[in-house]
Amino acid sequence: MRKKLVAGNWKMYGNLVENEQLLSAVIAGLNGLRDAQVAVCVPYPYLPSVQNKLQHTHISWGAQNVSQYEKGAYTGEISASMLNDFGCHYVIVGHSERRTLFGEDNRTVAEKYLAVQRAGITPILCVGETLAQREAGTTEQIIEEQLAAVIDLAGIETLSKAVIAYEPVWAIGTGKTASPQQAQDVHAFIRKKVAVQDIDIAKELTILYGGSVKAGNASELFAMSDIDGGLIGGASLVANDFITICRAVHN
Repeated sequence: MRKKLVAGNWKMYGNLVENEQLLSAVIAGLNGLRDAQVAVCVPYPYLPSVQNKLQHTHISWGAQNVSQYEKGAYTGEISASMLNDFGCHYVIVGHSERRTLFGEDNRTVAEKYLAVQRAGITPILCVGETLAQREAGTTEQIIEEQLAAVIDLAGIETLSKAVIAYEPVWAIGTGKTASPQQAQDVHAFIRKKVAVQDIDIAKELTILYGGSVKAGNASELFAMSDIDGGLIGGASLVANDFITICRAVHN
């Protein structure tokens, strides 16, 4: 049975006081929830305090990005082995904001994915299309290229220790959301493409939806057969909303 996961992506928000209040509320609100896995991916400076807060709970933590390099003269970069020092369970790689704002191409994303896995951490690999690409009818082509870059470099077998997040770029931070059926169609496509190479991995692969999941639409999205949870942006910063979303995947 595929694992269910809700992962919060705090992006560049938060401070020590706000984080403490948010996590305290989430821990209390998710007390007794066991069937679904929950994680928060936080800005680098807050990893020590988040680790300390969550290490005796059922909530995991991780980072939002990583360097593809293990060490060297790369000022400002953070390696996967450094993230290991703070017990990170997950690292987001290939988020659309990294691709569009910081110029990360498919090869770079694949290298980061591989670096994360070599450190024994689970990558959350983001794939997705822009509005222009969807309107041009190239959604599947774009996602296939993004997947192929990772599989060609790291091997299909590595997906057994990874999570994929489908994030339609046009539905991130815009208030727009793909319909449950639109999201399901792409999730099913991803699973089908993986199944061509390894049907067993495809069956067990956790695929999250990452396009403006909110408390009000989570249940309908998570009811789709190939949607195994969500990569949550803004709603993960509001305790009650995040708790509602986590309970939706649990239900």
